[in-house]
This record gives sequence, structure tokens and C-alpha cells, in this order.
Amino acid sequence: MDKILEALVTSSHPLPVKRAIVRKVVEAAEKEVTEEQCQALYVLTTRLILLGKDAFERQTGQQVQESYARYHRDEFARFVNKDFVLGLLQQGYSSLDRRDPLLIDFLHSCLRLLISCPAMLEVAAALQNEVLRIVCERPAPALCSRLAVLLTDFPQCVPREKGHGLLFCQQLVRTMGYFQCTASQENELREYVTQVNRVSALLQGIWKAEPAALLPSLQEVFAIISSTDPAFEPSISLASLVQHIPLQMITVLIKSLTADPNVKDASMTKALCRMIDWLSWPLANHVDTWVIALLKGLASVQKFTILIDVTLLKIELVFSRLWYPIVRQGALVVLSHMLLSFQHSPEAFHLVVPHAVQLVQSVRSDGLPTSKAFLLQFTELIHCMMYQYSGFPDLYDSILEAIKDLPMPSEEKIKLILNQSAWTSQSNLFAPGLMHLPGKSETGKTGLVNLGNTCYMNSVIQTLFMATDFRRHVLSLQLNGSNTLMKKLQLLFAFLAHTQRAAYAPRNFFEASRPPWFTVGSQQDCSEYLRFLLDRLHEEEKAVRALVEAKPKPSETCASDESTASRQAPGAAHTPPASSSAGDEQTLVERMFGGRLSTGIRCLRCHSVSEKEEPFTDLSLAFCPPQVQHSPPRGAFNGSSDSPVVENGRVTRGVGPDTEWQSSSPPSHVGRSRPPVILPELVDYLLAPEILEEENCYFCERCSSLQPAERVVRVVAAPEYLIVTLLRFSYDAARQLRRKILDDVRIPLHMSLPVHQTLKQPPSHQQEAASSCVLPTTNSPDSGENQAKKLKQSQVEEEGDERVDTSTGLGKASVNGEGSMMDRPREDENGTEQRTISYVLTSVVMHSGMSSESGHYYTYGRNMSAVDYEDGSATAVSPSYLSPSNGEQEGLGTSSQSVKASSTSEVEGSHDPSSRDWILFNDSRVTFTTFHSVQNVTSRFPKDTAYVLVYRKQGSGGACEGETNGLKLGVEPPLQKELMDAITKDNKLYLQEQELNARARALQAASASCSFRPNGSDDNEPPGSCGPSGGGGGGGFNTVSRLVF
Repeated sequence: MDKILEALVTSSHPLPVKRAIVRKVVEAAEKEVTEEQCQALYVLTTRLILLGKDAFERQTGQQVQESYARYHRDEFARFVNKDFVLGLLQQGYSSLDRRDPLLIDFLHSCLRLLISCPAMLEVAAALQNEVLRIVCERPAPALCSRLAVLLTDFPQCVPREKGHGLLFCQQLVRTMGYFQCTASQENELREYVTQVNRVSALLQGIWKAEPAALLPSLQEVFAIISSTDPAFEPSISLASLVQHIPLQMITVLIKSLTADPNVKDASMTKALCRMIDWLSWPLANHVDTWVIALLKGLASVQKFTILIDVTLLKIELVFSRLWYPIVRQGALVVLSHMLLSFQHSPEAFHLVVPHAVQLVQSVRSDGLPTSKAFLLQFTELIHCMMYQYSGFPDLYDSILEAIKDLPMPSEEKIKLILNQSAWTSQSNLFAPGLMHLPGKSETGKTGLVNLGNTCYMNSVIQTLFMATDFRRHVLSLQLNGSNTLMKKLQLLFAFLAHTQRAAYAPRNFFEASRPPWFTVGSQQDCSEYLRFLLDRLHEEEKAVRALVEAKPKPSETCASDESTASRQAPGAAHTPPASSSAGDEQTLVERMFGGRLSTGIRCLRCHSVSEKEEPFTDLSLAFCPPQVQHSPPRGAFNGSSDSPVVENGRVTRGVGPDTEWQSSSPPSHVGRSRPPVILPELVDYLLAPEILEEENCYFCERCSSLQPAERVVRVVAAPEYLIVTLLRFSYDAARQLRRKILDDVRIPLHMSLPVHQTLKQPPSHQQEAASSCVLPTTNSPDSGENQAKKLKQSQVEEEGDERVDTSTGLGKASVNGEGSMMDRPREDENGTEQRTISYVLTSVVMHSGMSSESGHYYTYGRNMSAVDYEDGSATAVSPSYLSPSNGEQEGLGTSSQSVKASSTSEVEGSHDPSSRDWILFNDSRVTFTTFHSVQNVTSRFPKDTAYVLVYRKQGSGGACEGETNGLKLGVEPPLQKELMDAITKDNKLYLQEQELNARARALQAASASCSFRPNGSDDNEPPGSCGPSGGGGGGGFNTVSRLVF
């Protein structure tokens, strides 16, 4: 029969004829056949099955062998014996290699025919050892999957004796770690996934039969994925095992894993990264659950370095999985946890922000039934992150536009989500090291690393750096060898101007300039820090001069040399010459930021006047009460009121903490009770005359009694740089809370300030001469808290004709579009004249948040050009000094009306044709922006409000105009050798760091050492963090430690 069959399959007869003859051969199996004939047929059919040239030969061999094995089972059992099976698996068959999957398929079919034979026991025992050997040889996915199918159908062939079962599971897991997918077509990829699923299904069956093998198998999985061997990259196919692990084991396994002291941080980092890669495995259930469980487990044991490194390394990969619907849901769950828990810094969120708009647009157009639900979840996540890290309007505008038609979660829900997600909420054990910074900004400017709640300092430093004249004078000082605060500021400015780093960490300057009452790691008031810093620099320079003056005077030659040096280097250890002018004797801070105010009180009975002058470094503007805020500012207010006062070098106007109108301020950033105001209205309010009467009557020395009086505050000396602070942090007496006033203030690009100068001594007035210009010391941490005052309108009829019409910008002291005065100067009977000084905006410090103890500071700065310093001559106007009906209101109206004329042409950025003048400094992030963005940021982001503004004087006569102290306008001073050496050394160090990082990335050695842990007093704070609860102006968290990032 074997000869007939062999001749048939090799003949040239038509295929139908051959098939008909094969059917006859199959039917003949029922007849009696000798054992020799059976063995010959089994040999022939085996050859046809394994080596058949075509499908007909293989199919014929299969049909004949099955039919004869069914009727002649004993003969077939003697054919498929132990030696035959071992020979196939160890030596192969003819030209077939022993690893050929066809051999496994053939054995599988033979075992099905031997299922009820006693010989099956012997064959199964032989297969147990061979199967273990095959698995240890790391077979390819195709062979391993065929073997898995065989063992699934015949579990008696699975190794079990002498501990071989556990070893088999471990080796099979390790074999899966070597599975590599070489598929390039979709059908090939599907076949690969099917093969992997067969192997994982085998393991699932073994774990169910032998639960004791599960834990060692999982330990083997972790050993594989935690390997730091650069030559071995485990296969993603291990993800298919996760769905077979009982979820009730999560707690025990994660706790055991994270508490194991033998697991190094580098290994844990590798393992977590590879588990996150598993999100790409299609149809793998519960991968997201295990990834999140491990993230939470690491947070519980404070392995924050691993979490930071892994999040920054993998967040973009997780986000990219959202493009694929088959793995989208799991990826979204992991992405949400990673972003919401990473609350110490916006860096992770900002890595995915650039891709969010494109993703939303793609999901909207894919037409899948799950897309709508995904968009709702994704939008909620985005709103939570923008709430947490507010203060980045340049990044978020496009996202808000893309999701504007999707519902926004309530503020209470956002707070709940953030509070439940943070892994930094119970610990401050983050290192404040350098973040993974991108390349230097296209602006050419350098950012400042947030050292842990130091955005208040960073914003002030960038503001001073953008004060061009101040920066150039600081860099030109000869301070070699000194250890003063000015020297540290000079070094910091030099690094900001010349370092190759994208962001510089100002640790030394922070330690030297931090006020003693500022708690390290806590958020502080940036205006308070600015005043303290300027005062320190001022007093330090005075102290140095005093020490130098106490020394014996040198010879004339030396004195001449010192005179030159003094003019070139204010603040250096040189004595100013005796012939120096008053301007030369001033400190650098006085020359740049110092102004003077005159407070005059006139008795309304005898008309005697008392005057007093005081210095100031900033004007602190209170918000007008509701009843007067949007009416034209009046010449006088009566009722219970206080005048503007100069306290700690700042000018403010306000009353006590029980002010009624403050209690009605909006409790939330969402709504405002009043429309926007313009900045000059607040200046007018500060300088408005006031009537002192009733309980506030003035004690007149001439009348020797309490008398009604009029009090007026005037600027008598304008600073080169006018610092304006908006008093946004008020005290709510009803709720006993300090809250933020969220009124939108429109900021003009140009503004005019009325300045009254004395030409002659008034003959009949009492004088209270102020002492020499000394900036008072700021010694209270609460000095920044000010209240706006409650006022009553009066004398409306008398003064209405004298005021400027703020709605049209027209008045007696009107200005043109360039800010130049058009009225000629007038001198009054008291020998004073009023000049309107024009200023141009140079920088704005924004506060994002709900209180001074929370939120985030960032700065808008402007690159000043020579055109910005030019202005028409400031023509003087001479109103009566104290009379409200003789020109006083004209002076007060000039700031408002100057804005009306100038801001109209500037609001749309007409002065900024290149759109490159304005720069946004946000800690390490530095980007180009526009003046339009500066003006509209509060309308887009209600918690982001202007707080500190700096204006630069325009026109001639400035202390820094033209060439002063050897500095030419528009020219940066040459860098001194000591500064250049320090920068060169740091730049070399930076290049070395970049090279080491490149090597580390090439070796894929992501480990704990990749996270910087510089020394410093803030080592217990997270990098760029503003506290346990996160930051970014989340607003409204009722926790004492609520800080900012």
C-alpha cells in the first residue's frame, strides 16, 4: 500500500484522479493490514507531512496517517515512541531543523491520535524534559507559540517534577523577554500578537493549576524589566502577562517591591519606564492599573527622584499613545495620574502642551463612538493642569480656543482632583535641583531656575535686569575683591547676559538677599522683596562711602585719580571728590529709583501752610472705592479719610483693616464686581487733595486749635525709573481673611506724572524740612499689606469745571500722542511750577493666584531702544500750590489724559512692529510676547493681574541720558576680567555637563544620578516647587502651607 501511495502522489495524473485514489487508500485502512505495512505507511505519511512539496502531498499524508492510526492504534503507538519523539526534537527530521515549528505541529497531531493509549504516559514524560530544554534555548515566537498550544492541549506534558514546573515558568517568562517583533505589515503584526497571547495563555493556565508558581514568575518579570544591561532590551510582549495577574495581588506585590532594599533606584527606574512602554501593547488589560499602582507605591516610600525622572522621560510617549484608539483609554488614565501627581513643577505638563491642540482636532474628526467621552475626560485634565499652573498665557491661549465649546469642570471639582492626586502633598523631600531644561530661548535671554518658591525673587531680578540703565551701571562698577550684595548682583547680571545656560540658578544671590523674616521655601511678596533689596543696596553703598571718608585723605594726585574712579564706579571703595555735585553724592539706587514727595497741609481758616518732603522708591496705588472709581477724580474729598503717606520708602493711601468696601470684593477669580480701570486713575486718586474735618481736623499752630484743613501730596522730584505697586492684597474684616483684589487694571505704554518744582521760598509758610535723602529700612514682613480707603465725594460743583474729561482725554493740560505737554509753563505766586514728566513702560510683574501666600509671579519685560528714551521737552505748568480752584486739578488730570492720547496708538502694538520687543520671563522659561498680551492677560486669565510696574523716564535732563559715568546710551559696558573668568569657567562646566548627559542618554542609563541634587538650604524642597499643595495660583486651598511653584 505504501508503494502505491508513493507512486500516486508523484505521478502526473490529474489532481481529481489522485484525490479519488487517495480516498480508496483511506477506506482501505479499515481492512486488516500487517504491522510491516502499517509502519511503512507511517514512515511515508510522516515524510509527506513534513517534507511534502505541495499542499496536496501534505494533506494526503495527514489523511492517510490519521485513518490508519485510528484503526491500527497499537501499531501507531509503537511508531510514535519515546525515541522517535526525542529524535525529532533533538536532531530534527531530514532537512528540517530541530527548531522548525512544523515538528511541534506534527507531534501535536500525533499526541491527539495517542490520547487514550498507555504509551502516551511515556511520551509525555519524555516531552516534559525536552520542553524545558527547548524553552531554555530561547525559541522564537513562532516555535514558542506552537509549543504553548501543544502544552495547553496536553497539560501532562508540562514539566512538573523535581521543581521543574517553577523553573519552566521562569524560563518561559524570560523567553518572552527575548521576543522581538520584526513585522512590517499589519497581518504580520497580528500574527505576532497572536503568538504572544498563546504563550501568555499557557502561563495563565499553569498559574491557575499551581498558584505557588505565580510570585516567582512575577519576580522574574521584574528582574527582566529592571535590567540595566545596555545590550539587552526586554520585549514589550511581557505586557500580555499583566492581564493574567490577579488584581487582588497588587497591594502585596507593590509593597514588597518598593520596600525591597536590594532594588536599586536605577533598576526601579528602568522597570517603571518599561512598564509604561507596555501601554503600547494592544488589548493588554490592566496595564494602566499596575503602572499607577507602582507610581503610587514609589510615592508612598518617597522615591520622588525616580518619579520625577520617569515622568519627564516618558510623559511625551504616554501622550503619543492617545493618537491610537486601541490603547487610548489606558494611556489617558496613566497620563492623567502622571500629570496630576506631578504638582511641584509645570515642566511635565508643558512638555505635552504643544501637542494638545492637534490631538483635540484629530479626535474630533475621527468619528469614533468613544471620541466624545475621551474629549470630555481630556478637557477636564487640561483645565485642572491650567488651573494648577496658571501664569502661562502664551502656552494656553491656543488650547483654550480648541476646547472652548467643551464643558469646564467647577473650581471645587478641580481642587478635589488636585488634592487627591498630588504625591508631594505630605512631604517636602524633593531636591531643588536643576530641571531638564531645553536649549536657550530664541530671545537670547536667560531664565532663572526656581529654587523652591523663589519665583518672587526671579521676577524681581528679571525686572531689574530689564531696567537697562540700572543694569549697565551695575555691570560697570569696579568691585573686584569685594563681597558685597552689589557684587553678587553684578555677577548675577553678568551671568544673565552671557551664560550659555538656558536658565541660571541664583543660589548665592538668594542666600545673600533674602530678608531675615522670609521663611526659606515659602512664597513671599515680590514688592516687599524688591523694596528690601533696593534698601540693602542703598545702605551698603552709603556704608562703604562712610568707611572710605573716615580714612586719611590721599594726595592731590591720588584724589584726582579717585575722583575719576568714583565717577566711573559708584558704590566702589572710593571717596567722591569734595567738588562732586549733589547727583554724584547720591547712591546708585537713589539716582535710578529715588524720588521725593512733598506733603502740604493748609489751614482753611488762616490759610497757613505746612510742608514736608520725604523720599520714596515706589508709589503704592490703592484701588478707588466703588463710589469714586469710575467718576472723574475730584479735586477734594471730605469725610473720614487719610492722606497718602510715605512709609518705608513707599507711597500709599489707605485706612484700617475694617474698610467696608473691601469686604465686598469678589471672593472668586471668576467674577468681578467692577469694570476695568486705567492706571492713571489710581495715580490721580493717590495725588487728589483731601479735606481734613470733624474727627480728622488738623491742629493749626497759628490758630492754636483744631481746624479744618486741606492736605495735598505732590511729587517734587521724579525718579528715573518709576516703580508702581498696585495694592492688591487687602484684609477682609468681615471674614478675617487676606484676599486679593482682582480688578482689571489697564496698563498704558506711556504715562505722564505731574511734578511740582519749587523756584523760590514761599515767604509766609511754615516749613518742615525733611532730612537728607535716606531710604528707610524695611523691617516688617507685613509692610506690604495695605488697604484702600473709604472716601466721600465733595465739592463736585466747585471742581467739575477744572477737571480733565477722562472720557475724551481733553483738558487744560492736554498732551499729544507722544506724551509732550502743549501748554506753556506757568509760575504761581508761591514760586512753584508743574512739569509733566513722560514715562514709558519697561516691565510688569504679574501675580497669578488668589493671595500673597499663594500663586505664581512672572515678568513681562521690554527691550528698550534709543527711540523709547526720546520725548518732547516737558513744558512746565504753574498752578496755585494748594488752591483746588486754580489749576490743581489740571495737574492731576495729566496722567489720565496722557494715557488717552498715547495708549490709543500703542494698545495694538503699533510701537512694536517687530513683535520682538516684549519678552515673557517665567522662571526657566523665556519667550517672545507682545504688548497686546500684556494688556489682555487679565481678561483671559482672571487670576493673573499686574502687581508691580516699572516705567522709564523719557526726555532730556535724565540722570542717565546720553553719556553718564562713561556709559553711552544703547551700549553695554565691557565685561570685567573677573566676571568674564567666572562666566567662562561656568560655560566650560556647562559643556561638560551636556557631554555627560549625552553619554548617559546613549547608554540609556536613566538612574537616580541623572537628577541634580545640588547643595543648598533648599535641598528639602522640590525643584521649582512652591509647596506641598502645588501651586500656580490654584487659589482657594484652605491650607497653611499653600504656596506656589
